Order: sequence, then structure tokens, then C-alpha cells
Amino acid sequence: MNKEQEQKDVIVIGGGAAGIFAAIAAAEAGASVTIWEKNNRLGKKMMITGKGRCNITNAGTIQDIIKNMTGNGKFLYSALNQLDNEAVMVYFEEIGVPVKVERGRRVFPVSDKASDVVEALERELKRLQVKICYERSAKELLVENGCIKGLKDQTGQITTCSCVILATGGNTYPATGSTGDGYVMAEKVGHTITALLPSLVPLETKETWVADCAGLSLKNAALTVYQGEKKIDQGFGEMLFTHWGISGPVVLSFSRSVCKCLRQHPEQIVTIEINLKPALDKEQLDKRVIRDFTKFSRKNFSNSLNELLPQSLIPIIIKLSGIEPTRETNAIRKEERERLVDLLQHLTLQVSGVRPITEAIVTAGGVSVKEVNPKTMASKVVEGLFFAGEVLDIDGYTGGYNLQAAFSTGHCAGTAAAAYFRGDGAN
Repeated sequence: MNKEQEQKDVIVIGGGAAGIFAAIAAAEAGASVTIWEKNNRLGKKMMITGKGRCNITNAGTIQDIIKNMTGNGKFLYSALNQLDNEAVMVYFEEIGVPVKVERGRRVFPVSDKASDVVEALERELKRLQVKICYERSAKELLVENGCIKGLKDQTGQITTCSCVILATGGNTYPATGSTGDGYVMAEKVGHTITALLPSLVPLETKETWVADCAGLSLKNAALTVYQGEKKIDQGFGEMLFTHWGISGPVVLSFSRSVCKCLRQHPEQIVTIEINLKPALDKEQLDKRVIRDFTKFSRKNFSNSLNELLPQSLIPIIIKLSGIEPTRETNAIRKEERERLVDLLQHLTLQVSGVRPITEAIVTAGGVSVKEVNPKTMASKVVEGLFFAGEVLDIDGYTGGYNLQAAFSTGHCAGTAAAAYFRGDGAN
């Protein structure tokens, strides 16, 4: 039954980080605002960010944020100048969420609870009298003569409205409601959707031995990515071995580069070299190994690495070194020791693929930013249509950058949509 409802509201599609900030900004600017949220609660993806702690933003400079937004970071200049990370931190303090800065300038709530962030934003929405329609999802944007005229929901019901802010997220973590609906709707009204790739996603490896040390986390590893002989990326930090490959912050940070290589040049082999001892150069590490071999000179090789490596990695390194595990350490030849040192600094894995996009933290690709006004987040294709957050072709590294982009674009879109709502114009 296609009943038609008339509303003059700014309708925000999606109650995640970008949608909430868009709704707050529009309401503060005087618009009547309604959020359509397909789940039975707001901020489901925010609840799992930062391992449930919610990495709100990063305390670096605007230039740092743009640099770490590897997908179209420059597009965010205007939005970040309208609402930067300092303003976000102050805002959360003002609404009752004290924040702290941790390693890597990552900003978290002092309570370490993502729920505190979401609940504070919900209180703000209530204070501003933003209407929230739970378990309601948009299926189609209704356009007449190049202008937004309304929406059709999952039941077929049509709602007329003044303007729409599309903040549906990407197509990662579908359990949180990010199922790519926004891409379909935007493309149908004439927008270009750039290739969708997983970003910040774990990698699968050809080597199966990774499963033997699954769960092992290395706090300070240096990783270098090669496509054939060409170095394409590198990183330093924490990594994690899994049953099917590798993950962790440093791996996620260059996964976008890996995905791009695998897609564009599937015939070329992508390898990752892991330096297990990045604090030491080759000569220093050799001296360290000699010291351990001297200390455990009467022991078998298999019992000589306990002070050098995590326990679960020792059998793997022994096997890859080609040195018999039962050989007495004092019988190991110089060339064998040098081969071991080289292995410790160049432990190589071949990437066989990436985990599904549904397991990625962020989607790379989306609504082409060439078709969106960076000052207002307004569509250049359809009047009265605005975008915010991950539905856009923007993405970045872990560390609070993606949430900051969501907050800034949401604020920008909400402010501009309110101006359009008032008849001031925004497109």
C-alpha cells in the first residue's frame, strides 16, 4: 500500500556517526530533522570501533588527518576547517564525554566505553527534538526535474521532503546496517560510484604456518610490501597472526595498497617482509644471536631461541632456517647463523588474498567526490541531496581519522542542508 506522507523535514538516512552529526548540525541551524535508521538503535558501528572503546578522533594537525585519509583526503579540507578535531574533542567534553589522548595521538573517551559516546549523542538528538524512525530504511530517492522530492522506504511508502542527507555508510560490517544501500540509491539518480574495495582489512597468506601461531601479537614489527620487486608500502607497529594470515593495526594500514595491487595486477605476486627485530641492524642482531648461542652453547638449537622469539614462533623459524632442531648450538656454522639473522629480518609471506569486504573496517570507494561540493557536501547532480561519511569515496588509516571524517562531513552536510531547508540555497 503506497501511502504518501508529507514532511518538510531534512531527512537523514542512517543513524551512524556521520548521520548523527548531520542531524545535530541541521537541527542546531534551525531545521526540522528526522533520522531514518534501519536498526533498532543508533550508532551500532560506533559501538565496535576502537575495540569497543570508540577512537573518536586523532589529535594531530589537520594536515596529519588529510595525509592519513589516503582516499581523497584533500577533499576534506573545507569540512575539516568547518569542524576540526579540536572542535570535536571540545564538543564531546561539553556533552559529558571527557576525552584522553593515547599513543599515536588517538583520542578515546576517558571511560573507555563507546556506549558513553553514543548515549551522549542520543541525549543531544533528544534535546534538539530530532525525530528518529527506527527500523526504517530508504530504498529509493525520488527526484523530479533534478530536485529531491521524497523517499520510498522498504514498505513502499513514499515520504515527501525538502532535502535528504545520505549517510548510509559503506558495505562493511553489514550486521551494523552498512550494506551498501546508499551506493545503489545514489547511482540510480545519476551519481558515479567508484570501485568498492575493502580498506583496513586483514590479509590472507599462501603460507599455512601462520595458523600455528594464530593469536600471536607482535608489538613492534616493521613490515614492507612488495609487488614483484617494487616496494609499494611499509609500516611499523603492532601486527597479529591469524588462522588465515595476518592482521593488526600495521597490516590494516597498508591493506588498501595491497587490495589495489591485487585488483589492478592480479598476475603479479604481492609479498610482505616482516622484520621481527627492527630495533637492531644486521650486525647488531648477529651479535645478539652469537650471545644467545654462546649462552646456550650446550643446548640444542630448538632450545636456544627462547629469549629471542615468542614461543609459538620458534618452531616456525627453526623450520624455515633449515637448521636441524637437534643440532647443538655450538655446532651451528657461521653461514647458517647469518641465514637465521637474515630470516629474522626478512620473514616473507605471500599474499593470497584479502578477507571479505564485510570484514573490512572501512570501504574504499563510493560516491565520486568529483560530483559533490566539498564546501557543503551537496550533490552536483541532484538538488537537495547531500552526502556524509563513508558513503562518499573517502577512507583512511586506523587512528580516529575515519570517524573524524564522518563527523566533519556530517556537520558540513547538516549545516548546508539546513540552509537549503530555510531557502538560503546550498547546492
